[in-house]
Amino acid sequence: MKTRASRLNGCAFCIDMRTKDERAAGETRQRLNALSALRQTSSYTPRERAALAWTEAIANIQRGQAPGEVYEVAGKDFNEMELVRLTLAITRIDTWNRLAIAFMVEPGTYQPKGRGKS
Repeated sequence: MKTRASRLNGCAFCIDMRTKDERAAGETRQRLNALSALRQTSSYTPRERAALAWTEAIANIQRGQAPGEVYEVAGKDFNEMELVRLTLAITRIDTWNRLAIAFMVEPGTYQPKGRGKS
């Protein structure tokens, strides 16, 4: 979800950082690479797909309110409190994306704590 939001927002530093963190936490390259074509892959569970669709809806909020059908799908996989927490996480990532873009943070410089290069 974090990597997807950063990709949608076009934050190169954040994409680099999130990808390295997610790889360090055990995420596979296959699933990270499949984010660009998530609708054509079976790499994600229905719950993950709902979270990614909600991420896309919230990250693209400048187009208007989140589509009702996306909200309905998310509501089937997440209870109300989980959906609030997911939304807050998405908006937090959006904020960090905007800060990194605004202050021109150099992509490729981030290293996960306690780990070598990814």
